[in-house]
Amino acid sequence: MVMQSLQASHARGVEPARLVEELKRIAVEQLAAVPDGLCRPIEEQLQDKLQLVSSTAQRKDLMTLLALRQRNATHVMRFRELIARSFDDFGGRTLMSRSDVPMGLVSEDELGFHLAGQRLAEAIGRRYQQPLELLDLRFEALSRALGGPASTNPVGAVRLAGAFLRTFHDADMSETLQPMFFRQYEQELTKVLGDLYARLNSQLAASGFHADLRGAGATKQAQQAPIEHEQATHGAGLVTSQPAANAGVDLFRTSAEARVHHQRLRDQLHAWRTGAGDPEGPLTQAQPGESQLPGPGTAGRRQIRPDELLSIAALMQHEGARRFDVALSGDQALHLAIREHLLEGARNLGMDPDQMCLAEHDEDAIDLVGLMFESLLGTHALIGQARKLFAKLVMPYVRVALTDENLFVRADHPARRLLDALTLSCESNDGASPQDRELLQHASAAVSRVVAEYNEDLAIFDLAASELQDLLQQQRRRAEVVERRSAETVHGRERLLQARLQAAAALAQRISARSLSPVVAQFLEEHWQHHYVQVLLRDSQGSERCVQVLALADELVGIDEAAARADGASVAERVLLLHPGLVECLSSSGLDDQVAREWMAALARALAFPDAPREVRALSAMAQLADDGEDTRLLQVVGGHAALDYDPAVAERLAGLGAGSWMRLVDESGEEGSVKIAWISPLTSRLLLVNRRGVRKLVASPQQLAALVKAGKLLDDAADLPFDQAMRQVRQRLSEVAEAA
Repeated sequence: MVMQSLQASHARGVEPARLVEELKRIAVEQLAAVPDGLCRPIEEQLQDKLQLVSSTAQRKDLMTLLALRQRNATHVMRFRELIARSFDDFGGRTLMSRSDVPMGLVSEDELGFHLAGQRLAEAIGRRYQQPLELLDLRFEALSRALGGPASTNPVGAVRLAGAFLRTFHDADMSETLQPMFFRQYEQELTKVLGDLYARLNSQLAASGFHADLRGAGATKQAQQAPIEHEQATHGAGLVTSQPAANAGVDLFRTSAEARVHHQRLRDQLHAWRTGAGDPEGPLTQAQPGESQLPGPGTAGRRQIRPDELLSIAALMQHEGARRFDVALSGDQALHLAIREHLLEGARNLGMDPDQMCLAEHDEDAIDLVGLMFESLLGTHALIGQARKLFAKLVMPYVRVALTDENLFVRADHPARRLLDALTLSCESNDGASPQDRELLQHASAAVSRVVAEYNEDLAIFDLAASELQDLLQQQRRRAEVVERRSAETVHGRERLLQARLQAAAALAQRISARSLSPVVAQFLEEHWQHHYVQVLLRDSQGSERCVQVLALADELVGIDEAAARADGASVAERVLLLHPGLVECLSSSGLDDQVAREWMAALARALAFPDAPREVRALSAMAQLADDGEDTRLLQVVGGHAALDYDPAVAERLAGLGAGSWMRLVDESGEEGSVKIAWISPLTSRLLLVNRRGVRKLVASPQQLAALVKAGKLLDDAADLPFDQAMRQVRQRLSEVAEAA
């Protein structure tokens, strides 16, 4: 294997040591800015919390954060050095010094810090499991090409967690501030890791370092050794345990296991084709009278040779899009439409399909392509012309599947990457903006190129995917801007409604069960309450200005009560003292000085007569803390908030998800699509869900989302990439058919 890697790299003119330096440059370049994005979002969260409840602990956290911001340049430099040193260590140039890792017992706070780092490593490993598996194998091959012992991925999950711990090991974080930093670090990593891992995988593959599937049968002990070595020397003191070690082994699960899952999937297909499936389900074989190429094992019929079937598929590659479009619209199972199309091609070549049957492997390929495309369009909001684009690609993907089962095994397969990029380009894209139209045009051009030029060379898929991914990167940046605007809008509405609730509660406390003159009651309800809302929005609750506004209301109520007791002299003096505050309240409502003077005169007249009628005012209905958007239409399916039907465990799990987590949402029109948690409200803990374009789809509490999960409107276990999600659903559908048999 070492010789093969060396020969591959030299054949491309790439020395392993120089390749390590290039990979280091890429990693440092993309990861260097991660620490720089930590403090500001956390500061905004703390400021929002301080507006609700001001406490000594929160003010201390804010001071700690300000101190960390002053050392930001140092942290960025330290983090860069750690990432670079990880590659130097991998290349055998140096070993990380352990002189800065204290020996002996650690305090409870330090233990918690390291355990949080361990959980962070596990979270990164789960989120990027597939690209990490490939990257681990490729770095292993590169390590051997360097002539040294097998070494671990320098940007693996444990390394990245360790770099964070070493960067902030001397930061005095409280128990409340620490988890905020870990969550923000994970969120910042999600902005770059996907692209970084894809780029490193592509660079290694282009240099001849492929994921060697023949070595996938390595023993668990052989895999465990580098994990333990990494945790011991590079994990920056990560506290390890047996479960953590097992999690590390999981990260090194090889592609051989993916092939095992693929074989299980084929076994399910075989069971379905032999009649084990539901005759009324979507996975049925052709009904009597429907045309199809006969399946394997048909007595007296010759099995079609691979070269013959490939010739038929190549002949029909440029045709059939309309038939597949109709099938994808739900009028027919796609795998049956593919068979009919191949049947037509066989006849065009002078063959007699009635005397032929398909090999089992070819049956599997056709079925999986058909089911995968159906699932892809069923689980992603592919609207407008998107379905027609996918219909054009059916036959090229049938050809790929017939010759290369790695399409369903390898996460980095070029045809798989193109399908992911195409789906991400088209999902929720109605061409409303010039940028969206440009993306659709490039997606259409990529499809046309593949249909026109594919001839057993996967490079055309790789080229088309790379071009689309460059545009998608720009789209992601635009989507982030839209997400921030949506979050700011929702946050602004929540802050306004929160202020209104606080003002209404303060008003109720002062006028409830009190007999007040109409002019005083009207002033408090209309002008003072509005003014207090404005002060709450500008200053936090408990600020000096808020105290002054509350004191103004208390004094005005007291003056009215004194007037009722005929204490005229005291009333006049106290009203004059309140004049500036009263005028300020009226100005907040848009009244000019002239109107304010007239209102003051009316107040004076009302207070001059002790016998003027006074009454207890009925309080207006309290506002409800809910959003005024269009989300209520979807939430109606789960009933009112007081009667939500949900699983508390699901609600708790959803509440623990971080920003950047993907889910599947069925909207009010019945269309299923991808949604991401873009923001979590610090005021209400509600989650803002947006689509691929960054457009808001839903704002709801964890309990409401859990009710949507129970109603079948939300799937919270979605895969990050469309192809993975589609195949997950195919496995689920086949499994349900097998269980029903």
